[in-house]
Amino acid sequence: MAKRFYKYFPWLFISVELVVMFIVFGLLTILSPESDFKSSDYLLDVGLFGLVWLIIVLVRKDYKLSRTSVYWDTLMQFLVSYVWAILIFFILREHLSSSSSLKLDFYLFPIGLFMVVFFRIGVHMALRRYRMSGRNYRKAVILGKDEWSNQLARTLEKNKAFGIKLLGFFDDKVNSKDVLGDFDHFFDSFGIGSLDLVYLSQNMPGNLVNKIVDFADENHFKVKIIPGPALQWNKKMSFSNYGSFIVVNLNEIPLDRLGNQFFKRFFDVLFSTLVILFIFSWLVPIIAILIKLESKGPVFFYQKRTGVNNKDFTCIKFRTMQENPWSDTLQASKNDPRVTKVGGVLRRFSLDELPQFINVLKNEMSVVGPRPHTVPMNEVFKQRLEKYNNRHCIKPGITGLAQVLGYRGEISTHWQIRSRVKLDYFYVRKWSFFLDIKIVLKTMNQMLSSGEEVY
Repeated sequence: MAKRFYKYFPWLFISVELVVMFIVFGLLTILSPESDFKSSDYLLDVGLFGLVWLIIVLVRKDYKLSRTSVYWDTLMQFLVSYVWAILIFFILREHLSSSSSLKLDFYLFPIGLFMVVFFRIGVHMALRRYRMSGRNYRKAVILGKDEWSNQLARTLEKNKAFGIKLLGFFDDKVNSKDVLGDFDHFFDSFGIGSLDLVYLSQNMPGNLVNKIVDFADENHFKVKIIPGPALQWNKKMSFSNYGSFIVVNLNEIPLDRLGNQFFKRFFDVLFSTLVILFIFSWLVPIIAILIKLESKGPVFFYQKRTGVNNKDFTCIKFRTMQENPWSDTLQASKNDPRVTKVGGVLRRFSLDELPQFINVLKNEMSVVGPRPHTVPMNEVFKQRLEKYNNRHCIKPGITGLAQVLGYRGEISTHWQIRSRVKLDYFYVRKWSFFLDIKIVLKTMNQMLSSGEEVY
């Protein structure tokens, strides 16, 4: 069923997506009072972009929506294709057209982007529902019945949206109602086209694995190995190829991938630039005057903190205390006499952190990430907490997951820093662009309300 489905689905997917795109472009142009959708330039632009988009989708095989992929994977796949399509489109149009429909561009690309994203996510959702109804499924068996193959069976049964129908097990030693026979019986039971997937227990003998792979190549089904307990803990395993030799990456994190690094850095630069231009530029003089009027000393406070890969950097903040020799080692506490009145207000609304957007532009920090600690405090925590240094494999942030979940301000007990480190570790392992956006929005909401733990 899956093979027949995918014979027609790619062309249906591409055709409908092009229709959606052309409808959006047409409506946007008609609604624009200054546009001329009947002009040859407009028709050339739309036709050229449609042709480029068709080629990109076919080359990148965007119509192949993985059964186990999540909506984020669909979005990332689309964004990469869209960037390529726009770049190629503008390059070609520059050489093929003497004029440029600039007004069309401003309306066309941002809103067109949104509508086609909506279409892609809708197709993904529809496919999941379609497979949950029992259609477009793939037939599978598991060779080798043990704890981990049983877990896989339960996972496939629970997640109908994967569209994988498990027929049963084959095993030489185990007898149960779901075991269809021994390994020899497996080779006699299935003919060409009657099976799509075979999952192998990690404990299968090497010679039997080779025999199964050869049999699969002849009969056109896929073979996958079920990792044992040593690898199952890592849900984001990846592989590296050294020529013909393959190794498993056990501790790769999302931000090890160049695409994710690009999106995070792009957001950091864009967001920081907007803050500096539209907030920092007019707010700094006001805060600087208030700080100077209340106490002697500099407007900004510079402090060494631990950053990515345990490298120290100079963190910039507004000065919120009277100058004192304990700023690196003694945390601010409730009713701390060192904190000025202006400093108390700045701390209450987290405005003292604003200059750190300069650190972000200098690539020393990120908008979102684990909060950096002073160098002396970092040494203390490193001795007390296991896996503490894991939080330093990415850049520290102005805000972070721990902060928006309430772990802010003074660290007075062991469980507070332990909870922060656990949340930092979770963020490092589970980073996504949407998680960053959610943290930023929650931070902005918290800035409007003061917490008793911030002083």
